[in-house]
Amino acid sequence: MSELRKTLELKSFLGLLILVSIAFLWILQPFFGPVFWACALAIIFYPAQSRFLGNLKHRPNIRSLITLGFCLIIVIIPVIFLVSSVVAQAASLYQQIDSGEIDPAKKIEQFESSFPIVQNTLGRFGVNLDDLKKQAVNFAMNSGKYIAQYTFNIGQNAFKFVLNFCLMLYLTFFLLRDGNQLLELMIRALPMGDTRERLLFAKFAEVTRATVKGNLVVAMVQGALGGFIFWVLGIPAALLWAVVMAFASLLPAVGAAIIWAPVAIYLLAVGNYVDGIILIAFGGGVIGLVDNLLRPVLVGRDTKLPDYLVLLSTLGGMALFGINGFVIGPLIAALFIAFWGIFMREINVEDPQEDSTPETLAEALHTPPEPSEGEPQ
Repeated sequence: MSELRKTLELKSFLGLLILVSIAFLWILQPFFGPVFWACALAIIFYPAQSRFLGNLKHRPNIRSLITLGFCLIIVIIPVIFLVSSVVAQAASLYQQIDSGEIDPAKKIEQFESSFPIVQNTLGRFGVNLDDLKKQAVNFAMNSGKYIAQYTFNIGQNAFKFVLNFCLMLYLTFFLLRDGNQLLELMIRALPMGDTRERLLFAKFAEVTRATVKGNLVVAMVQGALGGFIFWVLGIPAALLWAVVMAFASLLPAVGAAIIWAPVAIYLLAVGNYVDGIILIAFGGGVIGLVDNLLRPVLVGRDTKLPDYLVLLSTLGGMALFGINGFVIGPLIAALFIAFWGIFMREINVEDPQEDSTPETLAEALHTPPEPSEGEPQ
């Protein structure tokens, strides 16, 4: 009878534990964005804090404040300035389209007259350029209205934005200060085995740094280069297109070329051959090489997921989580790979004869080595 009572008590306790945990996560759901970015910033800047402020180890509050100030100066303030500038430029572009100063339909007509073969080719596939012109105008107007409405919403919800921003900074400070202690508590609490948990947390930190520090830096460089060449060639709203190219750069197999290539074709179509050739040469020879040169250095080969998996997880993440999804999507995909990697190594019995077979996706199914003492989690 005592064993039955103990089993009943344990099941009741575990049921209430799960219920309370779900309720706690539900309470935190409105602040998902600030909490997530606080964790990401703490993971990214913790190595710099340990390396350059190690002499302040016994003064954790001062050390965390210095790191947080550094984070504000080099990341957060520039991002806020960039977003405000892009929104203002997008609103100005919408006003130009609304007033007729920029006519998307006229641009398509110029392209049509310069490349009549395109119209014939599209006609074979049932694509009508007249419908395309109407859709382009509607898209431009709807995009402008969305941007204007978004700008209005930002002003209306300024208090909410300031609250989330301050909450993110507050959480970042405590995660920088107490991150290791919180990590050890989670490892003690989770029932998956300390070794597996350390591997998974190391993978979480590794992929977060790779995605934010690596992919985001590559996207920013490609966007900056694209905006620079647009500005040099006198293309309107260069800063806005720079941000769009930066987001496009997050998608493998697509990249910034989805923006600059059509613009280059249009420049050739309207007879501006010099600018068109310059844009193609700069886009292919400079912007295109950034990914191949910087990404292996910043991301590393061990953390790199297959391109098709990054593409699917990024698109799916952004569809589900909005702008945060470009980090969350690949992160979930990497944890999926890590969990199955542990399963393959510890539970599934492998055929020894298959050891010599060449690896493809198996290179991604790895678990990172257990972090050494002092290495950021």
